[in-house]
Amino acid sequence: MTAPADKPRLSREHMLDLLKQMIRIRRFEDKCAELYTQEKIRGFLHLYNGEEAIAVGVIPVLEKRDRIVATYREHGHALVRGIPMTTVLAEMYGKQEGCSRGRGGSMHLFDRATNFHGGNAIVGGGLPLSIGLGLAEHMRGSDVVTACFFGDGAVAEGEFHESMNLAALWELPVLFVCENNLYAMGTALALSESETDIQRKASCYRIASEGVDGMDVVAVEAAARRAVHAVRESRKPYFLECRTYRLRAHSMYDAQLYRDRAEVDAWRHKEPIVRFQGWLEANHMLHPDDVPRMEADIDAEIAEAVAFAEAGTWEPVEQLTRFTYAESAVQADR
Repeated sequence: MTAPADKPRLSREHMLDLLKQMIRIRRFEDKCAELYTQEKIRGFLHLYNGEEAIAVGVIPVLEKRDRIVATYREHGHALVRGIPMTTVLAEMYGKQEGCSRGRGGSMHLFDRATNFHGGNAIVGGGLPLSIGLGLAEHMRGSDVVTACFFGDGAVAEGEFHESMNLAALWELPVLFVCENNLYAMGTALALSESETDIQRKASCYRIASEGVDGMDVVAVEAAARRAVHAVRESRKPYFLECRTYRLRAHSMYDAQLYRDRAEVDAWRHKEPIVRFQGWLEANHMLHPDDVPRMEADIDAEIAEAVAFAEAGTWEPVEQLTRFTYAESAVQADR
């Protein structure tokens, strides 16, 4: 575990909050997997198990006025940002009480109130969106930061390079957060990228960057504080590569034939929750009843979310054409 750069922040209360947030994401994702097998959640489902330290380390560092653009593996980002678990799960159920009225599902969580500008089903699709948001703030002369999360697979997309180039040319206040979990779906990083040190790619565009152990929540938080401060002060982009590993398959449809069981098992011994909890215990910051109490609180929240989603309503058929381009065009002509 990385030594703290800011000692006052390593209070017991803060450390327990970091642990609880990671456990909250993990238990929610495990529940989603269970609900998926029961066909309560349908379509695609991409879980965040193993990567929790990134969302928990980065997002609380941002201010409420800052903006977030996520990927299709965004449940953890949404929960940490403050979108209620009830409306997140209702969205996955396809109920109109969901944060996107049940129209987006697992991959398209959106919440205007928290400046959460959505997940995106397209690999790298959020990158140009973050450029647009960053450009708007640049034109306003604002120091609002747009944080854009994406995976290592997005680095192979043209829009990654286009977005990085524009961010550098136009000096946009965008924090690029690469969640490098070593696999773009079923393709190992070394098979798709000749340069596997992803943060070095930022230097090609003269963007400040650093790499961090994405399994160490304290290291991620410290790096995020440096990065957000740099973006806000300079009004220029910053690139943060968080090296991590997903413990579940790419999606619920993935048979994982591209990686050995032994590899996954080896990573389970250094995943962020086990690692951080062990560090807290070794430093006498964790009491015997802390984790059971956290889990009880989280389980109660999950139960409430399930009940909320189950009781939710389907959007009436006659309303299915709402929010479409055709309807908007008709209204504009009136």
